[in-house]
Amino acid sequence: MTTNDSASEGVTYAPGHSPRLEWAKLAPDVYKAMVKLDAAARQGVDPVMLELVKIRASQLNHCAFCLDMHTKDALAAGESVERIVQLSAWEESKHFYTRKELAAIELTEAVTVLTDGFVPDEVYEQAAKHFEEAELAQLIAAITVINAWNRFGVTCRLVPGHYRAGQYK
Repeated sequence: MTTNDSASEGVTYAPGHSPRLEWAKLAPDVYKAMVKLDAAARQGVDPVMLELVKIRASQLNHCAFCLDMHTKDALAAGESVERIVQLSAWEESKHFYTRKELAAIELTEAVTVLTDGFVPDEVYEQAAKHFEEAELAQLIAAITVINAWNRFGVTCRLVPGHYRAGQYK
C-alpha cells in the first residue's frame, strides 16, 4: 500500500480503518454465489467498458474498496488514467468516451441512483440504440452486480489500498 511507503518519506497520512465485518468469511455461500453471478454478468460485456461501469457505480456509491479494485483493473486492461479521472465528471467530459460508452455510463447512473424510482425511458432507449438486446441484458446484470458488491463493501467498510490488479480473477 502506497500510504505506508510515503510515511517513510516524511509524509504522515490519516490512520486507516479495519473492516467492520469480514462478510465473505462469515457468509461464504453468499460470497461464492456473488462471484458466480459476477462471472455470469460479465459475459459478453467489453472488459474495458465493464471497468468504466464498475468505477462509475462505485463512485456514486462511495465504495472506496471497489474504486481501488476497478481502477487498478481498468489500468491493467489498458484504460487511460485520463479517462478514469474524467469519469466522475463524464457529463462535462463526453469527448473522452464513445457514444456507446456514454450510453453505458448514463445507464449505470440511472440504475445505481434510481432517484425517481425508475430508469428514465430516454436513458434506456439510448442504451438500447447502442447495445443488442442480449448485450444490454448482460450490461444491466453487470451494473446490478457491482451495485450489490458496493453495498457489501460500504456496509462492511472494506479497506482499500491492498488490491492488486487481477487478484480475484
